[in-house]
Amino acid sequence: MILLDPAKLSNPTSNDEVLSVFLDYLIETEVEPYDHQEQAILELFAGNNVILNTPTGSGKSLVALAMHFKAICQNRKSYYTVPIKALANEKFLSLCHVFGPEKVGMITGDATVNPGAPVICCTAEILANLALREGAQAEVDDVIMDEFHYYSDASRGFAWQVPLLTLPQARFLLMSATLGETAFFEETLTKLTGAPTTLVKSEQRPVPLEFDYSETPLEEKVGELVEQNKAPVYLVHFTQLACAQTAQNLTSSNFCTKEEKQRIAEVLHDANFRSPYGKEVSKLLRHGIGIHHAGLLPKYRILVEKLAQRGLLKVICGTDTLGVGVNVPIRTVLFTQLFKYDGSSTKTLAVRDFKQICGRAGRRGFDHIGYVVCQAPEHVIENLRLEKKASSSGKKSFVKRKPPEKGFVNWDEKAYRRLIDAPPEKLVSSFQVRHSMLLNVLSREHEDGCDALRKIIRNSHETAAKKKAHKKRAFQIFRGLVEGNILRIIPPAERKGPVKVALNVELQEDFSMNQALGLYLLDAVPQLDRESPDYALNVISLVEAILENPEVILRRQVDLLKGELIGQLKNEGVEYEERMARLEEVEWPKPGKDFIYDTYNAFVAERPWMKEAAVRPKSIAREMFEHWQSFEDYVKTYGLEKSEAVLLRHLSEVYKVLSQTVPPMAKTEELVEAEEYFFEILRGVDSSLLDEWEKLKNPDYVPEEEKPPEQRKHVAFTRNRPAFTRALRNAVFTLVKAFAEENTAAVLAQVEPADGDGTAWNAGRVEGLLDAYFAEHLRIRLDPEARAAKHSRIDDEEPRRWKVEQILVDPDEHNDWMLKLTVDLDRSDAEERPVLVLEGMETIA
Repeated sequence: MILLDPAKLSNPTSNDEVLSVFLDYLIETEVEPYDHQEQAILELFAGNNVILNTPTGSGKSLVALAMHFKAICQNRKSYYTVPIKALANEKFLSLCHVFGPEKVGMITGDATVNPGAPVICCTAEILANLALREGAQAEVDDVIMDEFHYYSDASRGFAWQVPLLTLPQARFLLMSATLGETAFFEETLTKLTGAPTTLVKSEQRPVPLEFDYSETPLEEKVGELVEQNKAPVYLVHFTQLACAQTAQNLTSSNFCTKEEKQRIAEVLHDANFRSPYGKEVSKLLRHGIGIHHAGLLPKYRILVEKLAQRGLLKVICGTDTLGVGVNVPIRTVLFTQLFKYDGSSTKTLAVRDFKQICGRAGRRGFDHIGYVVCQAPEHVIENLRLEKKASSSGKKSFVKRKPPEKGFVNWDEKAYRRLIDAPPEKLVSSFQVRHSMLLNVLSREHEDGCDALRKIIRNSHETAAKKKAHKKRAFQIFRGLVEGNILRIIPPAERKGPVKVALNVELQEDFSMNQALGLYLLDAVPQLDRESPDYALNVISLVEAILENPEVILRRQVDLLKGELIGQLKNEGVEYEERMARLEEVEWPKPGKDFIYDTYNAFVAERPWMKEAAVRPKSIAREMFEHWQSFEDYVKTYGLEKSEAVLLRHLSEVYKVLSQTVPPMAKTEELVEAEEYFFEILRGVDSSLLDEWEKLKNPDYVPEEEKPPEQRKHVAFTRNRPAFTRALRNAVFTLVKAFAEENTAAVLAQVEPADGDGTAWNAGRVEGLLDAYFAEHLRIRLDPEARAAKHSRIDDEEPRRWKVEQILVDPDEHNDWMLKLTVDLDRSDAEERPVLVLEGMETIA
């Protein structure tokens, strides 16, 4: 990667010289800009605002790069805002490669890297909070808002509007392929900044599109497209389940040659498919079929992208996340349907969504044309087949297939053509007045926050009627903050400047609702009973309560509980109506919910603005740690094979809060063990999330497995003694769990085939140990107390062969039985796992 270095300039204040160096960089990197890119760059260098409305793949990022470079050279600070954290991470890393890591920072709410850098990648909400808090005094000189069509998003569009109301000192670059009518934004930006605003619009795609409507069965159509050299084909679905089902159905077709399958096998030689869904993913990939959606583990998505970029995948089944930008080269986009469930109802796709997805077809530099295909509804295709069959056999009629009764919106070729020809919907304001908005604006120390607030509402992109409602809402919140002693109206005689109100609370620099929940956590943890045996579990419950709900997991928890309850009620002879009523009351587990709700209500009683953020009690990570479940066990228990990444992301968030937010002084030995437990799960299942965090801290970081073999450090598995000891304790307790569950096969799988004397272990011998123990005790406990370090003794006097005694905690706390083990460190190094030799289970003298 060639650095774009401002050190080459002799006069950074000269726009002409800065532009010249940038154009030299394009020549050096062999990039020839399009006309619309040149026009946009020239307008930016002239000091104008630019609205860049060009098709996907037409190089909007290059224009943004020019604006960043100009800012760096002229000691300005530029912000690049995106809708989702993943895109902020991606932009951060790519800009680090272009400008060098010291010149690029990132802020996303849960990650802050190099915030003093001249270029900042952030989510829209971060810039909105800064703009509300500091307004014209904010150190924000240039604003690049990518995917600006999010302005219309009902829940988040507010964040895209705020900078357009509050940053008169900035110059703006608004970018999207689907903006619709832009005259309003041109006028707004010019009025705000006093600088001209130029619309740079082009309908010309680097790769033109060809549209087709298909009444051929899906599997047949995909085969045709591959045969016609229109692959890679991306099949667009709107649920992860449909995506997985189509991929499975396509395995009956053969898309790859023998040589291509051999090349796929070579790429996958060292791939890690260890997860419940891994075997299915491996089978699909080796068949030349990719699968790509948010429920897939990151390591599998990376494999799909790698194989696709090498031209080895002819077909990729994915979801509509394609519209937000997926790193997969595509020649053909095939819509399996033209409707989706938007969270409240099932509707035909918006023109904007349709065009965003279509825009991914055709690869610049590879394809002369991109293809977009829409399948007719399945029942329509089937009826055409039945009609043809009836006609060929001389029959006059046949039984027509009907469309699904629920969750279906019909479409035909006319509807498809309308989506192709229609302009994107007009962007609609979603301005909102919230507690956090008032606190941010009224905390300004350099101006009258009350007047600034009135001005923001007055200038908002709302109708007169809505502005009136917003003023009323703002006054209600203001009065509540004054009555709650959060705000104090400064008497005129005491005023020393334009400020009329004072905050009686101190807001952290990047105040937002996510941070509010973090503050609640810090407030609630000290209220827990540290001496309680459930302390660590209760801290995990608090952590989970401040995180978003992973809905698919919670639904599966409810389903499992309902299944157990229905069986119980049937056995008890409960009538049907009562059974149904009881089932309606089932909710997912919420341990400690009373404590969580009570402490949160008390917390927000003193901080009413934080009511906007809500706690959400649940038990996923807690349940796993409490029962010492592996990732695989939990996935199989709840049937989460097709949503493994949802579980992994939740566990990564829990780990991040435990390691970064829970204060060190609040961490007991067991809580540290929990933190290490989640780290080991993340590292073992898919290290890519942990690697991503490392890359954010150090853009030059390369994961060990990605280094060439000759550059990899070989560190003996047992060399890191604390890490090996943790792994050993985990392995020992996993063995204890197998004994507790009387799972003979699991016991034999976790220990060596024979004891130290060479006597073989078999099912009968293990069952003998279990019979002896259970003759005296009802069960082996697996709770936090049972896992306490005091019940384990490791004797390391013999350097390469440790002895372990693990006490088995029983319900009556006699604790008079133990497992005796030895650990072979040399074999542990060779196999990179604790190698356990079971010596026996015996009573303690």
